[in-house]
Amino acid sequence: MSAPPPGVLSDVLGLPRGELAALLAPVIDRPYRVEQLYRALYEQGATSFDEITVLSRPLRAELAQRFRIGLPEVASRHVSADGTTKYLFRLVDGATVEAVDIPDGARRTFCISSQAGCAMACRFCVTGFWGAGRDLTAGEIVGQVLAIAGRLHAQQSLNLVFMGMGEPLLNVDNVERAIAVLAEWISLRRITVSTVGVVPGIRRLAAWERRPNLAVSLHAPDDARRSELMPVNRSYPLAELMAALREFPLEPNRRLTFEYILIAGTNDAPADADALARLLADAGLKDRAKVNLIPVNPDPVLGERMVPPAPEVVTAFRDRLRERGLVATVRRRRGDDVAAACGQLRAFGRDPRGFRRSNLSW
Repeated sequence: MSAPPPGVLSDVLGLPRGELAALLAPVIDRPYRVEQLYRALYEQGATSFDEITVLSRPLRAELAQRFRIGLPEVASRHVSADGTTKYLFRLVDGATVEAVDIPDGARRTFCISSQAGCAMACRFCVTGFWGAGRDLTAGEIVGQVLAIAGRLHAQQSLNLVFMGMGEPLLNVDNVERAIAVLAEWISLRRITVSTVGVVPGIRRLAAWERRPNLAVSLHAPDDARRSELMPVNRSYPLAELMAALREFPLEPNRRLTFEYILIAGTNDAPADADALARLLADAGLKDRAKVNLIPVNPDPVLGERMVPPAPEVVTAFRDRLRERGLVATVRRRRGDDVAAACGQLRAFGRDPRGFRRSNLSW
């Protein structure tokens, strides 16, 4: 459990029951009272201790003096023409993160952040242009979901994707703790953790007793180009990544998702589709894989050459993968008019670092 900043009360959000009971032990020594508080936070969406009227008034007052319900402040909210809503949350120490609510009929998908910033410096991602921030606590992760949803009770139609700001598997302890709480109300089949390919984190996730879905950012079928687009590949090249994914346990009817950003003139040729299919087949992953193609979302900080292919090129790439026996889909762009689409979330409150020098011949 992360310690709060000096002078800040301990947060009761994001703690599994055992940890919550230990935190509250100086005030509450009866398990059923802890359970009442727990249910009030997540099923009733309590935003202050005073709202938890099943607890006595003196107890509520003492809880408020010692602890906080750490819902993030909504600093701004932008609604896209397609109904997608982007939230800028301000955290207790002034750090900021963004999260996105994507409606799709009766279903909603929340894209939530695990870090305030990102050190991965992927060339197609705006967050990486601003550089690293800090890990979010489990409470700050869960708090994003509660701030958007209000409460977790009866959220059968809600999907959660850890695809916002940050690399979840560099903050695996807090992500695991947050998922342990969230999964009580949201099926693990509706929770996805997306990684750039941090192999030790993948192995940690593989060892969990119960696991969410795993999505892996691939974006190039060879080490040379992947290392230029994603510096993490220099630490965990494709052979090592594929070996870890081959060993990743999957429940029946579940697949690994491989995310592939399509960039015009960089990784979108028919030969690239063939190489991608061959990479997954040679790794023994073809029947365990789903490829999600994502036309890159342009942004001024990414440079003028970071543009998506023409729609017919995207369709041809998808069809070529399907012809080679892969499950392949194209992600529909959502929220790009408010910079809420994939790769467009920003980190505020510090100067942009920019990207490392690249050898890409653009």
